[in-house]
Amino acid sequence: MTSRSTRLCQVGTSLVAALVLLTGCGGSTKAAGTTTALPEPAGCTSASPPAPAARTHSKPKDALDAAKTYRVTLKTNCGSFVIRLAVKTSPHTAASFVSLARSGFFDGTIFHRIVPDFVIQGGDPTATGGGGPGYQTIDRPPAGTQYLFGTVAMAKAQDDPAGAAGSQFFVVTGADAGLPPDYAVLGDVVSGAATVRRIGRLGDVNEQPTAVVEIQHATVSVS
Repeated sequence: MTSRSTRLCQVGTSLVAALVLLTGCGGSTKAAGTTTALPEPAGCTSASPPAPAARTHSKPKDALDAAKTYRVTLKTNCGSFVIRLAVKTSPHTAASFVSLARSGFFDGTIFHRIVPDFVIQGGDPTATGGGGPGYQTIDRPPAGTQYLFGTVAMAKAQDDPAGAAGSQFFVVTGADAGLPPDYAVLGDVVSGAATVRRIGRLGDVNEQPTAVVEIQHATVSVS
């Protein structure tokens, strides 16, 4: 995952947006760390880009308790939102995300790709679109899976199998992303929809963020 770009490239048809994951497809090739702090948008506090750096993490061996509910709160400089994890349908993806969150893997990373009315993408500590934890999990979504507003799923490279996941994730900010069932579903945003919409507006025509949106801290709760 660290040697290939893990990107979502928007391919427009007449009415439906399809996604493929390609190395260097479309958009800017801006180097990591070149995002500069801009005047903060409404609802955000100003943030400077954190120093990008490769991070690795051990693949978790233990499954989560499927009888419990796991939530991950992502605190950003533009507000917080909460993801309820799909523990039963994506057990490997959920266990990995929880392990990464608890280790601080996501802290001090940015949303490096923002496509208004489509997705926001983060989870790469290198901010290049090519970073990851050094391993993959697989949770192939069932046929008929839809990626609607608030769905959180995992990005992958084009030649990865369906349901492959590292650490990069995307949150759907449009009504329906129109994606094929190829991306492991991490869960759904259950609180903080306004934050997701706010972040989703901060992208330009090259899918680059117009302001630094930093994940300051990820917190896991279990009930």
